[in-house]
Amino acid sequence: MPERSGGTATAAVIGAGDYIGAAIARRFAAEGFTVVAGRRKGEKLAPLVTEIEARGGRAVGRSLDARKEDEVAAFLQQADALARLEVCIFNVGANVQFPLLETSERVFRKVWEMACYAGFLAGREAARLMLPRGRGSIFFTGATASLRGGVGYAAFASAKFGLRALAQSAARELGPQNIHVAHLVIDAGVDTAWVRERIQEKGGTAALAELAPDRLMKPESVADAYWQLHQQPRDAWTFEHEIRPFGEKW
Repeated sequence: MPERSGGTATAAVIGAGDYIGAAIARRFAAEGFTVVAGRRKGEKLAPLVTEIEARGGRAVGRSLDARKEDEVAAFLQQADALARLEVCIFNVGANVQFPLLETSERVFRKVWEMACYAGFLAGREAARLMLPRGRGSIFFTGATASLRGGVGYAAFASAKFGLRALAQSAARELGPQNIHVAHLVIDAGVDTAWVRERIQEKGGTAALAELAPDRLMKPESVADAYWQLHQQPRDAWTFEHEIRPFGEKW
């Protein structure tokens, strides 16, 4: 089991949005990690950093375009300079839905860059820093679309399929060198403002009101799953971890 960091290690979160990414940052900060969070428009991370610091944690927010090789490399090197990079979590989403004939070349390419290519950059650059020390965790956020395509999800599913394949390849290559690579399949709607708006659009206010309190997955539950993955002893590492609420059909 990895030792508690005690402030001597860094967890980098690439794609630190307002929900899952922020919850992951809070969780690892609470366990003593210095958290370095990156997202487009990094100024939006200021409230999260303030919150973590107010609780006695350490956090840094950075602007980051995860599709840019030089930015990803610099982001992780800066994180490693603060304290040894022990965890890198790639959490970029890029969930869009368009009918096939309405999926433009630009949309398809951009989704692939965000959800697959950027994951390659994050995983490779994290591995460069972790391999010389012989330890570390590299985790990738997947979705239902990582396992099966759906109507309107040609761009998103192909990118998530690719990310899953990347994670599998990296796990087989890096695992024997003591780098834990895992892919987390979030097979459910996550409780975010965007998801609740979509539910209301489809079913009205009544549909939203009828939701059971834990019918949508809480971002904090996703963060707990990542923490549990990092805590696993290496004689029982998980590569792929699927999580879904009790009422989700699968």
